[in-house]
Amino acid sequence: MSSLVKEELMKRLFGPRRRRLHEFIEVEGAGAQRYYLCAAVTKSKEVEICMVKHWRVDREEKYEIVEKWFLKDLEMIDGKEADTDNPYFDMHFHKVYNMEAYSCASKYTFARTLNKLNAMYLKKDFKESPEFDLHFDKVYKWVASSTVEKNTFISCIWKLNQRYLRKKIDFINVSSQLLEESVPSGENQSVAGGDEEAVDEYQELNAREEQDIEIMMEGCEYAIANAEAFAEKLSRELQVLDGANIQSIMASEKQVNILMKLLDEALKEVDQIELKLSSYEEMLQSVKEQMDQISESNHLIHLSNTNNVKLLSEIEFLVNHMDLAKGHIKALQEGDLTSSRGIEACTNAADALLQCMNVALRPGHDMLHAVKQQQQRFSDLREQFARRLASHLNSVFVQQGHDQSSTLAQHSAELTLPNHHPFHRDLLRYAKLMEWLKNTDYGKYEGLTKNYMDYLSRLYEREIKDFFEVAKIKMTGTTREGKKFATLPRKESAVKQETESLHGSSGKLTGSTSSLNKLSVQSSGNRRSQSSSLLDMGNMSASDLDVADRTKFDKIFEQVLSELEPLCLAEQDFISKFFKLQQHQSTSGTTMNEVEETDGVALSRSYTSAVPQTVSSEKDMIRQMMTKIFRCIEPELNNLIALGDKIDSFNSLYMLVKMSHHVWTAQNVDPASFLSTTLGNVLVTVKRNFDKCISNQMKQMDEVKISKKSKVGILPFVAEFEEFAALAESIFKNAERRGDLDKAYIKLIRAVFDSVEKVANESQKTPRDVVMMENFHHIFATLSRLKISCLEAEKKEAKQKYTDHLQSYVIYSLGQPLEKLNHFFEGVEARVAQGIREEEVSYQLAFNKQELRKVIKEYPGKEVKKGLDNLYKKVDKHLCEEENLLQVVWHSMQDEFIRQYKHFEGLIARCYPGSGITMEFTIQDILDYCSSIAQSH
Repeated sequence: MSSLVKEELMKRLFGPRRRRLHEFIEVEGAGAQRYYLCAAVTKSKEVEICMVKHWRVDREEKYEIVEKWFLKDLEMIDGKEADTDNPYFDMHFHKVYNMEAYSCASKYTFARTLNKLNAMYLKKDFKESPEFDLHFDKVYKWVASSTVEKNTFISCIWKLNQRYLRKKIDFINVSSQLLEESVPSGENQSVAGGDEEAVDEYQELNAREEQDIEIMMEGCEYAIANAEAFAEKLSRELQVLDGANIQSIMASEKQVNILMKLLDEALKEVDQIELKLSSYEEMLQSVKEQMDQISESNHLIHLSNTNNVKLLSEIEFLVNHMDLAKGHIKALQEGDLTSSRGIEACTNAADALLQCMNVALRPGHDMLHAVKQQQQRFSDLREQFARRLASHLNSVFVQQGHDQSSTLAQHSAELTLPNHHPFHRDLLRYAKLMEWLKNTDYGKYEGLTKNYMDYLSRLYEREIKDFFEVAKIKMTGTTREGKKFATLPRKESAVKQETESLHGSSGKLTGSTSSLNKLSVQSSGNRRSQSSSLLDMGNMSASDLDVADRTKFDKIFEQVLSELEPLCLAEQDFISKFFKLQQHQSTSGTTMNEVEETDGVALSRSYTSAVPQTVSSEKDMIRQMMTKIFRCIEPELNNLIALGDKIDSFNSLYMLVKMSHHVWTAQNVDPASFLSTTLGNVLVTVKRNFDKCISNQMKQMDEVKISKKSKVGILPFVAEFEEFAALAESIFKNAERRGDLDKAYIKLIRAVFDSVEKVANESQKTPRDVVMMENFHHIFATLSRLKISCLEAEKKEAKQKYTDHLQSYVIYSLGQPLEKLNHFFEGVEARVAQGIREEEVSYQLAFNKQELRKVIKEYPGKEVKKGLDNLYKKVDKHLCEEENLLQVVWHSMQDEFIRQYKHFEGLIARCYPGSGITMEFTIQDILDYCSSIAQSH
């Protein structure tokens, strides 16, 4: 039956697909469905394992491959046979017989023989496991029809792997007997083509099998002639042998019974031995109880020793960590806080006291009376030493204020601030003690902090005010002879009174500012005196102050900032070190309003409250202390800036550059420091003054008025812009805030352009083109000389306006010397424009040859020269001497006159051909006339 199914599968399914079927078995898969599991080899020698579904339709067999795997993807085969390598086995008859074979191979051979006999005669179902698993990418569980079929299929898989792949596949729970046969090697593996199937079917006999077959065939001479009779004889002999084997097995039952009797006798002996052992155990029980008592006694002794050791350890801990040396106690009570040795001894004693107080007590220590007493003693020592230290430091602060006040007279005439380094050096000896006080008694620590701010703020206020008074006197009291700050001579006392009036209790300007706008300087012999009020930039005319005065102001202002900066940095560094405050912690968001609170009540409230609530970080605390100590710096700086701006509004340029540099330097060190914040606020004021200076100049340009009786020339605000730009370029060279100046340039130059055009339109004495030409030429020359990058577009625009108005002025002026000739040829061009041919113009009555000759005769060479001479004189009256554009304009007029001459000659040649009419002067005559006129003047 199996051969027919195999033949059918080969014919219908595997043959058409060029596959060769080696083995198949019927299996049951998931869902109790039955399939054929087939092992086939492809033409390319790939081994496939296929699951084939079989059904019948109209008495016709149908086969279909449901799923397919490759042997190379197989990882493991689980045969589900327990104790595969165990030679023991059981046979279940009416009772169970335990058997042991000589080897696993003989056990397997016997089992296979029984299976064959059962299949031939009984067809009884022996209880063996037909289950097996194939492990691919997942595990597939199968149940074969019988164990024989399962083993046959597993053996086939093993052989195919040995022949084609030689891959390591795990065969577990599979009898080694199935895996003993090997695939022939050498020439047998090289069989190809159609002989491959014959090689699979044929298995070579070994020598012993050949000998047995020969002996058997010699005993049956008819074996070759009658194969069926020979096969029946062999079958009968096989049945006889199988029966003998079964009888041999049945005969061994007697021996099994004898063995069972021996086992029963052995069990009786075991019972007797167990009785003896029980009696021995009762005898040892009393000994065990005695040993338990001894062990418990030893345990109590060990526990007592352990407790004593622990108690000694606790006592040693308390003695070592809560005992303060007598020397430390004496230093805390009577130590000298004025000498370096005494300060060091007190510092060591305070650290030792802090360690004793901060020792981490173990559970239960705080309940001991001695520990409580020692802690109270430490608290008293701490309180006593904290009071003594705070009192001493307060006296040091007061003494420092008195000592430093005595040195103020030495600096009254010099622009320098007193040096606080010796005081800082002396106080830094107490830095560790201040840290101890901060950690142990924060109330006294913040009290010292407040006292230090109170004493030092008064001291610094006196020093800084005197310092700024000296700076103001130096700014206002020393100027060039004949050029004082005001228009009338003033004494030094009056200057000082005005200086003092610049700052009041509020730190702002209190003097009248209306009189400042009236300050001006008279100058004679200069055309700018007609519009001197236009050059007043809110305070005084910038052009009337010497460069030396501005340089002196710049040096004084720089010295003021240079003195203040190290003073603030040194004090901030001292505060950080002395009061043990970190300068580089992350700031928390304290607002400027909180920092700028300088009244004593507000600061007192902030410092007496809990630290985590009001002072979010130590950096904020440093800034608050610096704000209280140096509260007068910002008002004094604002007063000094107001004075500088009053002296000369151009001083705002110097102050903007210097202040920007110092702000940039301070921000690089610490952007949130007191110095950076204060200088930043002052920089805002300086920037406002600078913007005000620019706005005033623009306002004065809008209000400019010109004289109706004299020629305009170079406008005053154009000259002032040149002065401003030259000064600004020298000041802002390599400055950090160049962008502010560039913005001011753009505003000013646009205002200058607009004002020039406005004045040119209003000019009555000087032609508009002359005003535009001269002033834009001056602006172009200024921008070209200074090379201001942000004004490149304006420079090109100025040049274009200068060129356009030069050309317009030249053309307008040249229309007058040859006026009738110009009108005549304009009429000729009008006729040509109306469509009359050029050679036919001469036939027009008003433009015939006689009319042309008449007009030409009115302009002989003598008249032309006279007209050019009058033109030269008129141009000379229009132009100013400062720009020196007369020769440029005259040369342009000469070129334009020659161009007109050539144009007239061309019209005569085209409109009056062959007439022989020419001008009564030549181009060379024009060149000679112009040259002689220029030389004569």
